[in-house]
Amino acid sequence: MDSQNYLSIYAKSFSWAGFFLTKETYKKCSDLYNFCRFLDNIADEPGELEARKLKFKEFKNNFKSKNFSNPIIGNMWRLIEDTNISTNIIYDLFDGVESDLKERVEFKTEKELLIYSYRVAGTVGLMMAKILKVKKEIAFKAAIDLGIAMQLTNISRDVIEDQNLNRHYINPEIENILKTLDLAESFYKSCFYSIKEIPFRLRFSICVARRVYRKIGHKIKNKKDFNEYEKSGKIFVSNFGKIAQTFISLLDMIKLSFTKEPKIHETENKHKIIMEEINLNERF
Repeated sequence: MDSQNYLSIYAKSFSWAGFFLTKETYKKCSDLYNFCRFLDNIADEPGELEARKLKFKEFKNNFKSKNFSNPIIGNMWRLIEDTNISTNIIYDLFDGVESDLKERVEFKTEKELLIYSYRVAGTVGLMMAKILKVKKEIAFKAAIDLGIAMQLTNISRDVIEDQNLNRHYINPEIENILKTLDLAESFYKSCFYSIKEIPFRLRFSICVARRVYRKIGHKIKNKKDFNEYEKSGKIFVSNFGKIAQTFISLLDMIKLSFTKEPKIHETENKHKIIMEEINLNERF
């Protein structure tokens, strides 16, 4: 099994933000990303659906049985033990990836979209919070929010690509894309103030990741209609754009120093929707 660093290959925005982490923390984030990306690749790689289902089942069983002959699994279990990550979170992630292993995926409700986004990305936010030594419950909720916000951004950006995989998370209309981005924006806003619960030396990296990923949504919103959106291809933030968002993140750091966290969590109602199916309190 190739244990190459998927973080630097696939996640350019995260890799950029990771530049501002300590070497030890970046290694842990990289091990987490390698695990998540390997799972994601099983769902997305070409080939027969049944073969991909079998590969997923084998990987999940190897994880459960702690088959350390696979270095990605070995590194993930060490990370779990080092950072006290609940295995409930891991199995939520497995559930999210498995839900993509179907002939057709189609969501009809916001609840389906939120639960899916939690499973495939809110879980990653929670695990990142553990790596970054977050302690407070409200900060764990904010970590879920940032993960969900990023996933909703991904879904808004990848409508055409997902259609080609017969996945229909949202209807392919510009109005629905903009609505999903507005939902993402509510999660980006709700997570901001809890960033101050991250140890100071690690805080800036999360501010940068939040800003860079949020910018993707802003670029999508500049498309005047679905035809222009479709012709744009994969929408991303250029290196110059990342530098600009990095400087704006410095202002965010200053803002965090002078603001108090609101008493009411902005996306509490959205969390309640997710809690109808998943007990998030057992994941903190």
